[in-house]
Formats: sequence, structure tokens, C-alpha cells
Amino acid sequence: MKADLELDCRDMLCPLPIIELGKRYAEVPVGGLVAVVATDVAARTDVPAWCRMRGQEYVGQDVADDGSPRYVVRRVS
Repeated sequence: MKADLELDCRDMLCPLPIIELGKRYAEVPVGGLVAVVATDVAARTDVPAWCRMRGQEYVGQDVADDGSPRYVVRRVS
């Protein structure tokens, strides 16, 4: 899945990937995709929870080129 912005949050522990997402998601236009590449297992639940709390759309999970988990968010507002 092609993202407008990919955040490299590998080796960052909770809550740093979510803090990075919160600071940077507005860099993409409404309708755009942000991918968070994170090796911290908490990101699997934290990214969808952040989307629910912030009114953004959690698109799903895939993998980055190196096999790291990648969580995709669509900016809706």
C-alpha cells in the first residue's frame, strides 16, 4: 500500500510511535495515508486506538520492506 508519509518508528517504545503519528499526520492532505513502521508490539493496538480517539480511519496492517509491521492510517479531517 502506497503511503503519502511513512514514519520510521522502529525501535521506539510506547508511546513514542503514537506521539510521532500525532505530531506528523497533518502533513498529509485529507484523504492521504500515513504509514507507521513500528517494531514495538504495543503499536498493534495503539495505532487503531489513536485513530478511534482522534476520528481518523485505521486502514490496516501490512509489512515494510524489511518485514517490520506497518500500520496505515487515512487522514479524514
